[in-house]
This record gives sequence, structure tokens and C-alpha cells, in this order.
Amino acid sequence: MRPIDFEKETFSEKEKRNIEILEILRRRGPISRPEISKETGINVVTISSYIDNLIRQNVVHEKELDVSEGGRRPGLLDLNPQGAYVVGVGLNLLNMVGVLIDLKGNIIFKTQTERKGASVEEVVECLLEIMRQIVKRSKGYNIQGVGVGMAGVINKAEGSVCWPERISPNLTNYASVNIQFKDLIEKEFDLPAIIENDATAACFGEHWLRLEPDFKNVLFMFSGVGVGLVINGQVYTGSQGCAGEPSINNYNEDKLFNCAMGNPCFLKRWDTDLGIVEDVKSRLARDKAAAERFTELTAHNVENIDLRSVLTAARAKHEASAVALSVAAKRLGVKIAYLVNLFNPQIVIIGGGLEEAGEEFLNKVASTIKEWAFREAVDELKITYSQLRENAVALGAGSLVMQKLFAQLWQEK
Repeated sequence: MRPIDFEKETFSEKEKRNIEILEILRRRGPISRPEISKETGINVVTISSYIDNLIRQNVVHEKELDVSEGGRRPGLLDLNPQGAYVVGVGLNLLNMVGVLIDLKGNIIFKTQTERKGASVEEVVECLLEIMRQIVKRSKGYNIQGVGVGMAGVINKAEGSVCWPERISPNLTNYASVNIQFKDLIEKEFDLPAIIENDATAACFGEHWLRLEPDFKNVLFMFSGVGVGLVINGQVYTGSQGCAGEPSINNYNEDKLFNCAMGNPCFLKRWDTDLGIVEDVKSRLARDKAAAERFTELTAHNVENIDLRSVLTAARAKHEASAVALSVAAKRLGVKIAYLVNLFNPQIVIIGGGLEEAGEEFLNKVASTIKEWAFREAVDELKITYSQLRENAVALGAGSLVMQKLFAQLWQEK
């Protein structure tokens, strides 16, 4: 199998056709050549040409024969999951996750750690260490590349990152960080790498691995600050690769940009946790009994509250935590309603750690979206939590590598 060219940003018609055939095999195999021909609209002779090449590369294999009504029984084809492997690494609000996945998207190995550190340098080193653990465990596997999903605006041309940087307790700015993460990975592991925004990676993972092919317009809300988009079946990242940042901000004029409903305005940049932790801290500082109850439930006090402890307390019916989640859900619903009106997706997926907030939170978000968006935009809209949950970014980043692998497997050795 020849190395993948990760520098290509677009696919040729032949590459698109190869992706389509391999996707059918991944989703529906075992399947016959005539069935693939019928589903793609490509004649059987052409399908066989592609398939024969993929069989030679040990990516596809023929299985038991199908039942035939007469004549020669057609052989069944399936993707060989052991034909190649990729590494996917990503982070969300609560965890950093690394996985080794096969050609069918099955997780072979997984490692994870709690998200620690706020600086890009700390996050990068932790992600590299997770990769080291996965690669060390994967000796003997045919690894074809590494995909990484991380926060911030990714400059794909330079391989640098615009990283969210806290400049005050309630204000976040984005700073350019001159870390060539892609080069670091490729130099250390001798593998081609893709670096993608976490929300974009998670959106692609859901689209590629979980959603039915009919879902071609997908919006993934990653916590409260990032959006992944699939439009007409294709990941949308914009002309420079930085689409999906729904907030605007000029921190020099912060005082001019506030409103009661959003507190701050729903278009302004929020904390990744929707401000839930700060809200609970404020409520507990005013209510000693609630603070003591919170500590009993979570072993956390006002000084060391985090999102996980708030979610734990809310599940135990801690009123201040539950109210903070309800307020955050409504604010998130308003922001998503704006995006629903703008993009008119078929499905909105909520993830990045917020899926741990439970059904009541999701129901509040959904009802708010329906109250604020145009009726025509929400009549058929599906609103759900991420099915991939904490693995979404890692699996999505790995799946982006897999898509490039699928595209280029048509080439002869």
C-alpha cells in the first residue's frame, strides 16, 4: 500500500468514486458487485475493475457466495478491517482520548486521560504522549496515518494553531501559537498527519461512522464555542479552513457588547463550559447551605468546582447546579437556533462533553431551539446527543485519515 498524500485538499472524480464504493462496503458489506453497481449507478464492469484492484491490495476480500436464482452465484465482498489502521487523537471538555481504529472504524486500542493544563504547550505534549502510548501498543499493525482534533482555529497551510487564551476570569481571546504540531507528529512518528478543529473532526466522525447516508446536512455543536458542519454530504471548513466559529468578539470594546439574555450576548465568545462553572460558583458563594450540600455530593468546594462536579451534583438534584444547567441550556438553544436558521440542517448533534449533562438538559436545548428558530427550519429537525460521545473527536480525526486512505487506494502499486 503506497503512502497517503495528506496535502491534497480536494478529491478527483476517481477518488470520489473509490470513497463511495469503499463506504458502501464498510456500511453494508458483505455485498455483491451487482448490488454495489445498483446503489452507485456505476456499471458492473467498472465496479469490478475497482474491486479487483482493492482485492489485490488486501483491502477488500471475497466471502461466502450469495444465494442465486439461477446461473453463477455472485461472490460477496467485504472490507477487510485488518487491511490498514489509523491513529485518532482528540480532546473534549473532560477528556483527552487516543484510539487505534481499523478500516471499519472499530476501536482496537484506546487510551484516555483527564484534560489537564490550559496552555497549548501543555495540551500538545499530552496529546503527543497519548500518541506514543497508542503507537507503542500497536507495533506490527499497518498504521497509515495520524489524525488529531484539537481546539482553536487551525492554519492548515502553516500547521499552526490559534489557541483560546483566557485573558480575564470572564473573557477569552484567541492567540496565534507558533507550534508546528503537524511537523512534530510526522517527525516523531514517521507517519503522515492531519490536524483538524475538534468540532469539525467530531462532526465528520458522527457523519462517517454513525449517521445514515441520508443525513447530508449536519451541524455538530461542540460545547458552546465550536461548530462542525457537513453540507451536502461534505465537510465544510471554508476558504481558509476556519469555518465553524459562531462567535465574534473585540475584547477592546467588551463593555459595548453585552445583553441580558446572553449575559454576555449569545454571539459573543463563551467559555467552553457555557459559563456553567462560574455560574455555580456565584450561586454557592451566596448560599452557604447549598455550598455545603455541593461539597457533600461531590467532595469539591467553591474553590475547586469543575464541570464534572457540577454534572454530578445536578444528577443528585442539587438545585443550584440544576438551575445553572437549565440557564446554560436555554442560552445554548438560542445560539443553535440562530445557526439552524442560517444553515437549515437535518440534524443538530450536541457533544464535546455536554452530552454528560443528561436528557433534561437536551430537552431544554431542543425546546428553546424550536421556540426561537423558524418553524420551517425545525419541523423535520432532529436534535440529539453525540452517539460517539467522548470518542467523537478522536474517531472523527482518525476517520478523516481513513477517508483520504479510501480515496487513494484506487491507485495501482
